[in-house]
Amino acid sequence: DGGKTGKWVLLQNCHLAPSFMTTLEGLVEKLDPTELNADFRLWLTACPSPAFPVSILQLGIKMTIEPPKGLKQALLRAYLSFDLEWFESCSKPFEFKKMLFGLCFFHGLILERRGFGPVGWNVAYGFSEPDREISRQQLLNFLNEFEGVPWEALNYMVAQANYGGRVTDSQDGRAIITILEDFYTPKILEEGYKFSVSGIYYSPATEGGATMESQLEFIRSLPISTTPEEF
Repeated sequence: DGGKTGKWVLLQNCHLAPSFMTTLEGLVEKLDPTELNADFRLWLTACPSPAFPVSILQLGIKMTIEPPKGLKQALLRAYLSFDLEWFESCSKPFEFKKMLFGLCFFHGLILERRGFGPVGWNVAYGFSEPDREISRQQLLNFLNEFEGVPWEALNYMVAQANYGGRVTDSQDGRAIITILEDFYTPKILEEGYKFSVSGIYYSPATEGGATMESQLEFIRSLPISTTPEEF
């Protein structure tokens, strides 16, 4: 129908359906430009996969998206993607904004550790934005639904389910749990709690309230290069 009406069709995460790739290849080859609406577009998203048909790649325009390099860029990318209404929708705004920054910092940190090869992780993992997205939504939901902050449940969901679910090495699994404990901790709500010895990195939200703009202003003030102490 999309080809006839001029609608855009999106097939996401094609790499997760390798058995469908042959069928998809046949469908694409049958597309006749003379019979298609000029406004029709077929979008395919996928991670690198040997099962993805080369013929489809050759027929289309290819775009690649790489995660930002550096903690500062990872934080900026995260906060610029947040909807303002969503950002202000928690019944515990102080706790939420403190912990949200910690979560985004944790996400950027474990991505950056991949740059250290086997010193960072024993196995190369494809941690991605969906891991962060499901974790931030869980953070909002848990804080809205529970009277207090369910620290244990949040630590488990993020470290052992969302991110840890793809971890295959036991030492890496313990590392993720340990790293997250620096951010999903009651200490993050205390004034003066820092993420590093230098004191440069911390969650900037205050009891008086933190706006999206104030968070972004703090992130933009951070150094471009991350010091080794963070890892």
